[in-house]
Amino acid sequence: MSFATRMMSMALSIQIITVLLFITVVTVSSSSPGGFTMDLIHRRSNSSSSTEYLMKLQIGTPPVEFEALIDTGSSVIWTQCLPCLNCYDQRNPIFDPSKSSTYQDLRCNNTPDHSCVYDIVYADHTYSIGSFATETVTIKSTSGQSYVMPETIIGCSHNSSMLGRSFSGMVGLNLGRSSLVSQMGKHMQGAISYCFSPEGTSKIHFGSNAIVSGEGTVSTTMFMKKENHVFYYLNLDAVSVEETRIETLGTPFHAVDGNIIIDSGTTFTYLPASYYSLVREAVEKVVTAERVTYQDDYSLCYVTDTMDIFPVITMHFSGGADLVLGKNNTYMDYGEGAICLIIICGPAAPNFGEAIFGNIAQNNFLVGYDLSSRLVSFKPTDCGVTQDIPIDDNSISAASLFQFNIKYFGRAKSGLFVLQTNPHKLVRFHLCIPGDS
Repeated sequence: MSFATRMMSMALSIQIITVLLFITVVTVSSSSPGGFTMDLIHRRSNSSSSTEYLMKLQIGTPPVEFEALIDTGSSVIWTQCLPCLNCYDQRNPIFDPSKSSTYQDLRCNNTPDHSCVYDIVYADHTYSIGSFATETVTIKSTSGQSYVMPETIIGCSHNSSMLGRSFSGMVGLNLGRSSLVSQMGKHMQGAISYCFSPEGTSKIHFGSNAIVSGEGTVSTTMFMKKENHVFYYLNLDAVSVEETRIETLGTPFHAVDGNIIIDSGTTFTYLPASYYSLVREAVEKVVTAERVTYQDDYSLCYVTDTMDIFPVITMHFSGGADLVLGKNNTYMDYGEGAICLIIICGPAAPNFGEAIFGNIAQNNFLVGYDLSSRLVSFKPTDCGVTQDIPIDDNSISAASLFQFNIKYFGRAKSGLFVLQTNPHKLVRFHLCIPGDS
């Protein structure tokens, strides 16, 4: 989900924030913490042109399998539940709480009937409405071991719309109190990392398996703001287009306590309008190909069949963390005679000025979050190749995740394999022209 869309969701769903104040965080029950790794496997839908990563989990006793979109910018684990007032079609049977011996509704003191309700509305008017409960959640490893999380806080959605998607729900992975990451507690050991491949198998690591180190690794400070403390902020000092370095110092974009959110759930990278114009102008000075308007979605596209003509872009984060991005991190080839810059003018929705470092820019980097040291690390990596990561003997890895062909703004584009949690979230786009502010 794009940050702006999530902020809209918060504004439209104050109830969920109130409810979470009454919820006690549940810690994971396990005799062997250790680290674990999950495979991220892509697959294409025969009936849909969207790209999705789905995590296979089990909920309830006896356990029932459900497939959920992973979202590192969201705080809630939710699935569709019976009785269903208004539910969309999903691949797996809808979860029936009455058949689980471990399901327990949460009680809140701020509602007349003491139910803990939530109401999440997305910018494209899709939504999930339901109630909070505790339930046993089980993650099965690739080796067949089970990681059991009793009394996990979940959302049971009785009224939802997801634009024809077939997944069962979502798994929030940010720092919110009810996210999977927070509820895993000490068993996460304050560390998470992932390596997203544009093609093939990707990985996500937790705990002792999540260490990012070695040749080529750079690290930068992670900031957590009071007003948006669940998000991961970094400080972007400058952007270089080949040898042209464009400082944020002296612009409204400059900050010392975090000015850009790193988010695996947002596809593109967004920069504030005035600063974006400087970056785009630097690209325009290098590229001499014919400009083209590509379906009005992007502000800088060219008629060409090669990325060789485009300049290398480097993101300079605080602490000397210089991230030299590949051409596939910053430009998109649509195979229709158009290649576009996919660093986009933001914000992604009106009234929100946040910059976002999106997931395409993170492809083929091992990206690690050290929550105790408040560092984010990057290591250039071929993420489609098996990583040499020490696996804890007690590691309980995995879940199967699937990927589909991606859809942007309701238009199908093929040949791109990136993490896109909630494809419906990319629904608002602020197109900028030179001089826009």
